[in-house]
Order: sequence, then C-alpha cells, then structure tokens
Amino acid sequence: MQSILKQAQRIVIKVGSSLVTNQGQGLDHVRLTFLAEQIAKLKQDKKTVVLVSSGAIAEGMQRLNWKKRPHALHELQAAAAVGQMGLVRAYESCFHDHKLQTAQLLLTHEDLSDRKRYLNARSTLITLLDMNVVPIINENDSVATDEIRFGDNDTLAALVTNLIEADVLVILTDQAGLYTADPRRDAKAKLLSEAMVEDPSIELMAGGVGSSIGRGGMLTKIIAAKRAARSGAHTIIASGYEENVLVRLAQGEFIGTQLLTKTKKLAARKQWLADHLQVHGNITLDEGAIRALTVEGKSLLPIGVINITGDFERGEVVNCINAEGKEIARGLINYSAIETRKILHCPSGEIESILGYVNEPELIHRNNLVLLNKESKT
Repeated sequence: MQSILKQAQRIVIKVGSSLVTNQGQGLDHVRLTFLAEQIAKLKQDKKTVVLVSSGAIAEGMQRLNWKKRPHALHELQAAAAVGQMGLVRAYESCFHDHKLQTAQLLLTHEDLSDRKRYLNARSTLITLLDMNVVPIINENDSVATDEIRFGDNDTLAALVTNLIEADVLVILTDQAGLYTADPRRDAKAKLLSEAMVEDPSIELMAGGVGSSIGRGGMLTKIIAAKRAARSGAHTIIASGYEENVLVRLAQGEFIGTQLLTKTKKLAARKQWLADHLQVHGNITLDEGAIRALTVEGKSLLPIGVINITGDFERGEVVNCINAEGKEIARGLINYSAIETRKILHCPSGEIESILGYVNEPELIHRNNLVLLNKESKT
C-alpha cells in the first residue's frame, strides 16, 4: 500500500491552529520552519503546493495579550486582523530561507460561490502557481462571520481544492487520523488506514470537538474530504506532529488515513458545468473555433466568435453553439455580454485597445470549458 501523495502533482495542504501556535499563545516559529522546509522539498520534486493555514486569531490574541479566546464576534475579528500580520510575516521569512516567494490570499466562502469572484480567485491562484509562488490562504476572519462561529479552515481548504482542481487535499491535525471511534473515550478505537469517502460509516466514526484554540473537529475534516471529492480529489488526514510527515507521504509512506474517491476529475467537472449551473447565454462559433475546441483541445478566443445572445456577466455559464444551433460546449466566460459583443471576432491582442483593459486573453479558458459531444476531444 502506498500513499496517494507520491503520484500527486497539485496539492492543497491545510494546517490547523493547534499545529502552528504555542497552545494559542502566539505562533510556533519552529514548527512553521519545519513546515516550510517540507513544502520546499515537495516543490523540489516538481509538486505544486497551496497552503491553507489557520493561526491568525491565536497570533492576534498573543499580540493583544489576551489569555482566553473571546466570544464577542467583533473581538474575534479584531484579533484576526492583528494576527494576520504576524502570520504572513512569519511564513514569508520561513519560505524566504528556501528562496521561495509567497503570496497571501484572504478568502471567504462567498468568494468561491460567486462565479465572478470564483474566476478572479482561480485566475490569481493559477497564475501564482505558474510563477512558482507558494500561495498562503486563510479565511478572511476580519470580515467573515460564519467561519469564526461554526468552523475551521477545513471547509475552506476543500473549496480551494475544488477551485484549482488539486489531486490531493492533505489535512494536518493534532490527531493521527480517523479512528473507528473517539480514542479519547474508547480504548478499543483503531486507526483507520484507508476508506472510501463515499462510505457513510466514516461520518459516524468522526466525532468530538476541536481544541480550545481552533474550532475544527474530525467531523469537519470528513465533510471537507467529501467536498474535495466533488472535483475528484482524494484526502489524507494525518498528524502534523509526525516528523517530516509531508516528505514521507510524498515518498510513498502510508501515514494517517487516506480517504479515496471514485469520482474522476473530468466527470466531476462535466457534472458541475453541464448539469448544475444555469446557462445565461449562447455564443455562436465559427468552424475554426469549433475545431480548436473539439480537435485541438484549446481555449476559446474572441476571434472565433461570430454572434452572441443573452445577457450574462463575467463568470457565468454560457453555451457554445455552431451556426445551426447545436451545442458544442459549455463554460465559464471571462467577459460580460456587453464586453463580448465589443470584442467578438477580434484577435486577443486587440482586447485592451477595444475595452481599455484585459481580464484574460481567452473568452473561455479550456480549464473552465467542457465539451458536450462525447466523441470530441476533452
């Protein structure tokens, strides 16, 4: 049996508050150093990594000299705003020692449910990854309310996994993995090495609450794994206290609990785009554009569009049809209907001169487009 991380190329790693803080009294810089060192080794193996990290509120509490986590929402938001400064500064220093650039992204769940903001977040993340930058993501606790009240960054990590279509989500926690029962209450509980995420019994195994610093629990991690599976990603839940846990996992060692999914990436993408989103307009393509999409597997450029119908905004779903009205593909469009009408049948190099700006050179990027003809190349 071998860790699924060994073959994975694009990885999302989530670390909780208990792993990156000194029992809530500020950041554990030694542990952050070890984490950055491991991620640097993963990147040397040509793996792409996004880090989702908790710890801002705990760091803010230390900077504000608060001994107990407050309950008032405005105080939690203030602590997050103060602590985020220290969290990012610490990560930047640790990764700089390995000659790696970092970037900070603060997201809310709304950023990933709104299609326009979804596209913006995805474009930013993919660009950073292409530039070999390590994105460090945290919930925007200073403005978000639901995450502070009810959850941890497990859900956010799963949504980011969906966003960039990662191969594996790694959730590092203070537990060894998923047990058959709560090991703190049941001496007969055994560590579950592997399971299918679709198995309903794993939710029954998960229980209990999180630490006094974080707000996550094993159940939130199971739910996160199920979310990640929607885009075909597997999940590993393992202890962040294991020495070189990420490196050992990447070498194939079996650590913690692997939650596998039967869902294939392409199938999940097709279901998401083809079945679950409302279509807001039609784009008529010329023969060259149809060939580029169906035979060459390319993105849709404005030069290949001869007509549009409908009133849509950036990030909404549109149909790509041929001159006879047959649907060829469906995808998330990078420009509104008003903008598209201005640039249709124009080279991408002319977009800026026409609109005064460029969102993307493509009208629909191939990663945000699904062919509906089963015989076509996808």
